[in-house]
Amino acid sequence: MVPAVIQSLLRKTPTLAPVANRALISVSGSDANVFLNGILTSQVKPPQFSAFLHAQGRVLYDVFIWTDPNPTSKKGPSYLIEYSPPLSSNEDLPPLLAYLKRHVLRSKVKVRDLSGEYDVWAAWGSEKDKIWETPRTWAWARSGSVEPTWDPSVEAGGSPWGTTPGVIHDRRGVGMGRRLLVRSGEKPQESSTHDIASSDDYLLHRMLHGVPEGNIDIPPLQAFPMDSSLDMMGAVDYRKGCYVGQELTVRTYHTGVVRKRIHPVIIYNPEVTSSVKPITLPTSLPPDLDIKPVQQMENDASGAKKGPRPRGTGKLLSTSVHGVGLALLRLEHAAAAQNGRMRLDLALPEDNLLSVAPWTPDWWPRRPIEDLQESR
Repeated sequence: MVPAVIQSLLRKTPTLAPVANRALISVSGSDANVFLNGILTSQVKPPQFSAFLHAQGRVLYDVFIWTDPNPTSKKGPSYLIEYSPPLSSNEDLPPLLAYLKRHVLRSKVKVRDLSGEYDVWAAWGSEKDKIWETPRTWAWARSGSVEPTWDPSVEAGGSPWGTTPGVIHDRRGVGMGRRLLVRSGEKPQESSTHDIASSDDYLLHRMLHGVPEGNIDIPPLQAFPMDSSLDMMGAVDYRKGCYVGQELTVRTYHTGVVRKRIHPVIIYNPEVTSSVKPITLPTSLPPDLDIKPVQQMENDASGAKKGPRPRGTGKLLSTSVHGVGLALLRLEHAAAAQNGRMRLDLALPEDNLLSVAPWTPDWWPRRPIEDLQESR
């Protein structure tokens, strides 16, 4: 659960906030389902959360798939793909529109940009934003990959992500609320019952719930789906047919080992106090800072230090001026830091010392002990 020291950062009143840096692409036509099934990590059953991968299994874009609320053609289904466009130029990363057009070939599909026509909002905190939540069960692989298994009664009535046009139940993490699609420049109907917050408040909301999103948290051409918790958030179907990047993803699921996950973290100064207290930052820290593990245990009788050997580094991702963020960490380092056996220091210039303290969101699955024993 969210540590007591930052509980005050949670907005518990009904809240509405715009989601920054989101774009939309329309995909329509009689072959739209077949077309998207060949490149998405999950079966096309909108609304839903999914992803596009590179041929080598690295993430290109994490996406929401909406049913188009205002289709312009009756020739087959019409969908909207919501994604985060790159903030900086990357010659190796294809723009999503160009990537989709590259795969159209002879398919009867029309692809066009609709970014200027809709805005995306997030709503949380009211009964309407959570009444649809159901208890989750999980399917574990020996590799450590995990998938949510939805309540059959929910699936019988439609998608677990919702059935109302223009609304997605954000199942990536418990407590995330709903995602709303509205005409550009307009406000959702919920504006009369919810407090209006900023996009930074939404960023803080999802960081506190341990939910990565977009190309800062899931760097294109660098991140793997399981490292970025896309499996845990319901974006990957390991039993569907072929799609771009499937081979390495499924091989990792069956024979590999998940060694990293994105964790929510508190950013603190270990020189100021012995306890973990978030510091107030003048601005958000730049992403992609290295996080170096430092052992904290005393030597044992033989003079050797116990605990995991500090190998490899983590990466700082999104951050907030409130002193919280998301970080990609080795699972062994995160566990050691939570047990007080390791400190995780940010690689900052000019000998400044800041550390991160990870925690485990209460919605995360706990792997059964017998399953852990079997995998060893």
